[in-house]
Amino acid sequence: MTLEKKNVIHIVFFWCALIAALAVPFIFVVTSPLLAWRSPIYIIACFSGVVGLGLLLIQPLLIGGSFPGLSKHLARRAHPWIGTLLLLAVLGHVGGLWITSPPDVIDALTFNSPTPFSNWGVIAMLSLFTTTLLAIFRRRLRLRPINWRLAHSFLALVIVIGTIVHAILIEGTMETMSKATLCLLVLVATINTLFGALLLTGLRSSAKQ
Repeated sequence: MTLEKKNVIHIVFFWCALIAALAVPFIFVVTSPLLAWRSPIYIIACFSGVVGLGLLLIQPLLIGGSFPGLSKHLARRAHPWIGTLLLLAVLGHVGGLWITSPPDVIDALTFNSPTPFSNWGVIAMLSLFTTTLLAIFRRRLRLRPINWRLAHSFLALVIVIGTIVHAILIEGTMETMSKATLCLLVLVATINTLFGALLLTGLRSSAKQ
């Protein structure tokens, strides 16, 4: 088998696997009987949560340069745009739940909710807001590149862990196995990318000394 054919197979396999990982959980949510009598706003809130979880898989793949055929430059340019979509998905998720059930959202935001998954979701959301603000005011804060990478990496890990625990603890519209698979892929992709980024940062710091 030639190198060109191997590359084509790799690209096809990658995209098929990625589409399956993102689409299968979403299909289960769309066909969930738990949404049968729910309001459109609640359904949109549920969809936004699933989309947000899917975007968490795309982010580390972009920053890690794992998309075949996509240059690292373009991948890094796309990273903040996907981050913006992730922020909008979270706002849609929380905003929809606020409209349908304000007391539950207030309990979650004040960490008074009787459901543990709410706390993890709020922690992930606050970490996302923090990393967004750091990205916006990075130049004004005069953050050194290494400090920015460390802060961003730490917050990204908190976002991922908080979101995964939040999703796993919820027994709702997402089917268990497809949800667990997607969460595992998000965790593996994030750890792999963060480890590579931190290792590269350490090597650069050592070279400057």
